[in-house]
Amino acid sequence: MKIALCSSFVPFIRGGARNIVEWLQEELVAIGHQVERIYLPQIDVPDLILPQMAAYRWIDLASTADRVICFRPPAHAIPHPHKILWFIHHVRVFYDLWDSPYRGFPEDDRHRNLRDILHRADTEAIREAKHVFTNSRVVSERLQRYNRIDSEVLYPPIFRPERFHCADYNDEIVYICRVEHHKRQHLLLEAMRYTRTPVRLRLCGASAGEAYAKELQSTAASRKLRDRVIFDHRWITEEEKSEILAHCLAAAYLPLDEDSYGYPSLEASHAAKPILTTSDSGGVLELVVDGLNGRVCDPDPKALAEAMDELYRDREKTRQMGANAAQRIKDLDISWQHVLERLLA
Repeated sequence: MKIALCSSFVPFIRGGARNIVEWLQEELVAIGHQVERIYLPQIDVPDLILPQMAAYRWIDLASTADRVICFRPPAHAIPHPHKILWFIHHVRVFYDLWDSPYRGFPEDDRHRNLRDILHRADTEAIREAKHVFTNSRVVSERLQRYNRIDSEVLYPPIFRPERFHCADYNDEIVYICRVEHHKRQHLLLEAMRYTRTPVRLRLCGASAGEAYAKELQSTAASRKLRDRVIFDHRWITEEEKSEILAHCLAAAYLPLDEDSYGYPSLEASHAAKPILTTSDSGGVLELVVDGLNGRVCDPDPKALAEAMDELYRDREKTRQMGANAAQRIKDLDISWQHVLERLLA
């Protein structure tokens, strides 16, 4: 079968939205399909939302692809007689983040009208799909709430999960993720002020801008935490990531209302390490159950510090939660075999 994988990307930013496409391509090619990736850049500027959507609408793959699978918006606008969506999120500032500080533009008539037009255009384009999958219950609930569209949750696996393993447990809690304000590395940094054990923190990842990373480093300096906090402010290779997770005490992932469980949580689970997260982290809570395969805390530095100390002190419980994390992936059937069965049905 000739399959086109269609998505958008932000230039010079790598993240889960690219991984899901590239990894699916590898899996499809391995079982004999011809696959093309089709990307157009997306710039997060309100005035460009509709023109960017129109660009996808003009793409004609009907005579060249047997099936298209669309991921990141506005790729779902592509017309095709056999369009499948693996919908990973809306343009969130016009949906669930409209009333949040992350909107970044005024709530005026012009932007309200733009939001209404976008909602109608999204709904029409999504309804064209033969089947709509999402990456989490969170995204499925948003599709139902805002677009009145039913969908099926299809959890995305990671590529070559066997490269992750557990070697031992050192004293570090690691956070391997893009360094951005909504990922909230600052909560862990503040939590370090209140820990009572020698637990350490390692923050790893690159960022789109320098401001937040500099703020974190300034906080560590002012709180006299530099001897217990390591900053790796750069892109972490897959090999480095595997090695860091193999030896860490636990992994953290604390995004604000995340669309899915996030690859950092899944990678930690494959390394048999418990995940530290927060009660407002959205889709992460579909994977992490408090006390089973990690800790779910209030998004408060003192609550996080208490959990970090517990992970450090009770190593046997920490190991057991790590083992449970690996088992949780199997219980939820997060596998490429399941993904391929559903997308190709």
